[in-house]
Amino acid sequence: MPMIFSTPSLLPNPSCPYKTFSACPVVGTFLPQKKYILHCCSSHNLKDDGAQTGYMFQCEERSKRRLLLLALVSSGLFPTSSSYAKTKGKNPYDEKRLLEQNRRIQKDNNAPEDFPNFVREGFQVKVVASDNYITRDSGLIFRDFEVGQGDCPKDGQQVTFHYIGYNESGRRIDSTYIQGSPAKIRMGTKALVPGFEEGIRDMRPGGKRRIIIPPELGPPVGPSTFFSSKQFEVFDVELLGIQECQRRTIVGFYSDVVCN
Repeated sequence: MPMIFSTPSLLPNPSCPYKTFSACPVVGTFLPQKKYILHCCSSHNLKDDGAQTGYMFQCEERSKRRLLLLALVSSGLFPTSSSYAKTKGKNPYDEKRLLEQNRRIQKDNNAPEDFPNFVREGFQVKVVASDNYITRDSGLIFRDFEVGQGDCPKDGQQVTFHYIGYNESGRRIDSTYIQGSPAKIRMGTKALVPGFEEGIRDMRPGGKRRIIIPPELGPPVGPSTFFSSKQFEVFDVELLGIQECQRRTIVGFYSDVVCN
């Protein structure tokens, strides 16, 4: 508790009949020191000693409150700025905990064997996969289960393939196997998302590959798609065949593409 001394006779001043000295420690030094602060309480229309005594008591109380506020601000218990109260301490990045959580979710979703793990902390995502996966400069990640034989597809050719699509938690979001018929797409027509087309461009018929597509190479997001947020997408692809395609003209004004 700071000590307060009433000193009406030490520093006489008609306009300031009561002054107080407050002794308080100075913050920010290695050794505790005391600093005396002079407080002046002016009184212009005091009628008697009783009124002066009451006024001096109020001044001393205000001095005590000011000293308490100074101590709280100096110790950091009382913020001096409204933004201080809004600042939240960031929890340390616990990669192991997030990885185990992702694995538990994938297990509940019956994710396939050797499925990649995604450690997500806010907007930062780390892909954890086995050494069997290859990462390209574009950010695409893939693993070949079977290489296949023959030539790789070229622009203008039609590819026939089966696929199963998964999200980061290993939940299946689409499958041509369940639909009962494979997909058919012509290469180079921008009918596929960039990451998917890049992933199958160097596959061979009979090949089976898992493709991990980063958000920047993935599909658009919105209610008209399967995807509600920018996430990594995983596709297991089986390339069934490649067909040559030709454009034909009918009756001089109508044309279409036929693939054999």
